[in-house]
Amino acid sequence: MAGPLRFRRSEGTWTRDRIRTQLLAPLDERFGARLDGTWFSVGDSRYDAVRLDMENGDFALVAFSPERAYWLGNTETPEALWRTDKETFAEAPYAVSRWAERELTARLEVTDPWLADYEYLTWFFLPVFFSKDGRDTTRRFFNEDAAGFPDASREAGLEFYESLFSTGTLDEYRYTMASKLGTSPGFDLTRMRATMGEFTVAKILADAGLEFVPEVEQDSGHALDFAVGSRLVEVTRPEPPARRSHADHPVAAVKETGGAKRGDQLAKHPDATLFVDCTSFTDAEWAAVTGERPGVGHEPTVVFRARPEGWIEGYRYGSLPFDLDGGIELL
Repeated sequence: MAGPLRFRRSEGTWTRDRIRTQLLAPLDERFGARLDGTWFSVGDSRYDAVRLDMENGDFALVAFSPERAYWLGNTETPEALWRTDKETFAEAPYAVSRWAERELTARLEVTDPWLADYEYLTWFFLPVFFSKDGRDTTRRFFNEDAAGFPDASREAGLEFYESLFSTGTLDEYRYTMASKLGTSPGFDLTRMRATMGEFTVAKILADAGLEFVPEVEQDSGHALDFAVGSRLVEVTRPEPPARRSHADHPVAAVKETGGAKRGDQLAKHPDATLFVDCTSFTDAEWAAVTGERPGVGHEPTVVFRARPEGWIEGYRYGSLPFDLDGGIELL
């Protein structure tokens, strides 16, 4: 599968003539393509820039100088760039990255102005909003499922995560976190909601004043969702009963989904804290869960539900290895 957008860096002299023969020509033969100007100039006088548009909707941006070129696109990579190094927005020169982000954001303002209204969320997910796999599914998810709040307005759901991204807490982990949402070949609602559950837990940890690192590889071969100091955190999100073929009661859904982790990551890391995200549950379903407060056979566990207004509540089993005050109201 294709991943999030990254630059390809090609050393050597690039000119418009070389771009036409080595990049445009093969894409034109393959898809039908044209060479256009860009909306913005690169903030570095050494670079010129062009845009390549394919008839199938793919695109590529190229910033080039007498020393090197940077390619960014969601189309088939021409052979002239096959053996080039890849760089993220953070790794490429600032002027080139800033130029590319301005180009992408401006186009999002034209195609999806409702999304571009959320400046920090848009910036964070640009690598997947324009990726080959995620460009349609991610935008559809934020539009139709309110970023994982199925019973809320689109605006309320996006505002919840805008408040998280505006803090800059996750900027360092942009590619690690954003790519989880946008690398599925189809519209996988269950997986995308589960990914947003990880962002919600990141918000809980950040609001509690805790420092953390996401997606931590372990010697066991597992990658747990977060490390808070020396403590590990894993997140899971049950689908609501209405979307389940079995475990069709909210309490059963929590038990089944949380319990499934015991045979996977938690079997190798029994001291990890498990967060069970019930944000997809209705008010009535959540009331049934909090009324019974089911465990999942693992401690410590936090079972919680977030609301788009910023309110997060839950309950716990076992003693937590860190203080969550300020991040969640524990019942």
